[in-house]
Parts: sequence; C-alpha cells; structure tokens
Amino acid sequence: MIHPTAIVAPGAQLGANVRVGPYAIVGPDVVIGDGAEVAGHALLDGRVILGARVRVGHGAVVGGEPQDLKFKPGTPAGVRVGAGTVIREYVTIHRATHADAWTEIGEDCLLMAMCHVAHDCRVGHGVIIINYAGVTGHCEIGDRATVGGYAGIVPFTRIGTHAYIGGCAKINQDVPPFMLAEGNLATVRGVNVVGLRRAGITPAERRALRDAHRLLYRSGLAPAAALERMRTEIEATPQVKELIAFVETAKRGILGPPGGAGADGAEEA
Repeated sequence: MIHPTAIVAPGAQLGANVRVGPYAIVGPDVVIGDGAEVAGHALLDGRVILGARVRVGHGAVVGGEPQDLKFKPGTPAGVRVGAGTVIREYVTIHRATHADAWTEIGEDCLLMAMCHVAHDCRVGHGVIIINYAGVTGHCEIGDRATVGGYAGIVPFTRIGTHAYIGGCAKINQDVPPFMLAEGNLATVRGVNVVGLRRAGITPAERRALRDAHRLLYRSGLAPAAALERMRTEIEATPQVKELIAFVETAKRGILGPPGGAGADGAEEA
C-alpha cells in the first residue's frame, strides 16, 4: 500500500492497512496508525504521530519546523493527531517549540484545505477549521468549535467549547464557550444555537445560556459582576458552569459585544 515513488524513511512505524500515495515523504520519527492514509506529495516531518484512520491530503505538511525565531533546529518536539481526523489539501501543522512538547490535534477533526495550525496549539475533538483560517502559536480550541474561513487568531488565544467563529474574523481575545463571534475586530454576536442543537443541548440548557449571554453581554455589567449574578440568578447547568469557569480564567480577557450591545435575534432558541 506504499506507492513506489513514495519515500518512507527507515525507522518510520506504519500500522496495518496504511496507504502512502505517490511522492509522499514520511520521516524516520513518524508513527502512523492503522488504516491511515497519506496522499500524494504530502510531507510528514519530525516527530509525528497519526492516530488510526487519519487522512492526510495532497501536499499537506505535518510536523514542519515552527515559524518561531526562538526555535532551535533539532529540538525533539512534534505533532500528534487523533484518530479519525481529516487533514485536507495543503494544510500545514507545525511541531511544538520545546523539547518533548507537542502540537495537538484531537480526534474526528476536519481541517479544510489551506488552513494553518501553528506550533504548540491544542485543538480539541470534533473541531472544524475552514479553508485558509490561520491559528497562530499556543492557541487552544475547545471540543466541537468551528473556525470560519480566512479567520485569524492571535497567539495564546482560547476558543471555548462549541464556539463558532465567522469567516474573515480577527480574534484578539478569548471566545467564551457556546458563543458566536464574527467581525474584524471580532465581537460576540450571540449564542451558537445551531451548534448547540446539533450537539443535543436541551432547550432548557440553551435557555440558561441565553440568560447567561444577556448578563455577560447586554447588561452593561463588568464581566466579574455579570458572573456573580449568573451564580445567583441562572440555573447552574453544566454549560453555564463551564462558561463561568472559562471567563474567570481568561488571561487575555474575552471578546466584547458589538457596539456595547448583543445582536438582535442571534440567539433565538
């Protein structure tokens, strides 16, 4: 299942039923899980671990050196990709910058063509990163979040669980979980209701998040004061607890509302 024009270095470990396409290059420190597929002209460089059934598209580069001036060539760092993730054409995912550190991509993600995930990022399970989006170094993306096409995320930013980032957005602060953000500079427009429905979040849980959104983004309160009211006035669902914990730990601050007020109709149940 290895094309005769592919180069698989001695030392690479390939599981059962792995396919390597024409002119692909697999480096000596690469581990590929059962049933994975590496398309033609792809490059797996440095320490790379692909889980079972991962698909790497044509021309993708996984494990390339980070675009960080402080990086020292030869640093033993790498990229780990969870089972079932699909990496489409010409995606780039760079290795971490420190010894024995990893850039992490979770299970069952979809990284669409031409997007980039930089060094030391942590991408959760079921994440979708749409074409041409750029995720810069040290970012964290929670489970089942979506990053729109051409969006740009500045270093060390966190994107919460089930958050949705619109296309062409510039994200310069943390995006709370379950929220929808868009614009340049981006602002929070409402609750990601469509994503929550698809995830099986109940109507009662969605209502609690809408109430939390109103306090956080429409009350005019500072975030700390809004969180205090959330604790006393809103049902403590798992999602509300997660939202409170995320905002409390936001070192960069969180995105604000558009013009000081939420977007009408963006969070209907």
